[in-house]
Amino acid sequence: RKTKMTNTAMNMTAANAAAPVAVDFELPTLAECDFSSAELAEDMDGMTMSLPRVKIPAGGALQFELPTGDPQNPDYVRSLVGVILYNHASNAYWPEGKEYDDNEPPLCQSVDGKQGYGEPGGACATCILNRFGSSATGRGKACKNMRVLYLLRSGEYMPLQLTLSPTSISPFREFMSRAFVARRRGTYGSLVEIGLKRMNNGNDYSVATFRRLADFNGEQLKQITTYALGFREQLRAMNAQRAVMQQELLESDCQVEGETTPTDSGGSFCVASTVDGDKMPLPA
Repeated sequence: RKTKMTNTAMNMTAANAAAPVAVDFELPTLAECDFSSAELAEDMDGMTMSLPRVKIPAGGALQFELPTGDPQNPDYVRSLVGVILYNHASNAYWPEGKEYDDNEPPLCQSVDGKQGYGEPGGACATCILNRFGSSATGRGKACKNMRVLYLLRSGEYMPLQLTLSPTSISPFREFMSRAFVARRRGTYGSLVEIGLKRMNNGNDYSVATFRRLADFNGEQLKQITTYALGFREQLRAMNAQRAVMQQELLESDCQVEGETTPTDSGGSFCVASTVDGDKMPLPA
């Protein structure tokens, strides 16, 4: 009898442990009259979605700088907690030594890490500037490979656009394999924390760290999935649109000078447009 009661108690404990627990996360509340993706895409035609942008800090700093309504007074946090709605590659090539100059636009850029626009342009996979050893020092790539993450934090309406520097891509790839691919789970199915650690290769630099906090389940998972897939659809549409705009720009007589300055070209206007993964909003 005693053994039977003990086994029953153990079974109840196991059942309780296996029961999914709701994650403390608040999704944006949508208006009662939802608009279709086609309607939203039409409203955004010719425009770039502007998201709060965050990047890996320089010099080994261990805090993220978050934009606020006052550019002179940003917020600083040690870690970011939220849901990765989407992520994609991004490449950019600057003249040697100009990659950290905010006033210097890249000579070539790719919003998806596959097709480059500018000089030299073309397929990123076969570009000589995208090979190891192509940099002036011979130790890395002349083209800067980045990864753009769209992180939705609890209670916020728009995700943060976090650009991972080249040194943070490998930790992110390992985290993705371990936390999501191996478990056959989408990134939007879990709550994650992104932090920073200091590394040194002769100079201090910061690298992103990643940790899975909890999984969404049941109705909560269904809601975040719907939200994430809708967001991805909009970003992909804008990415395709940006690619067309870049191609048309290259085929026209308009000169890209970095600033979006309208110039007269045979009775029509051409607006220069450049994308910088660290300094400008990127579509997906």
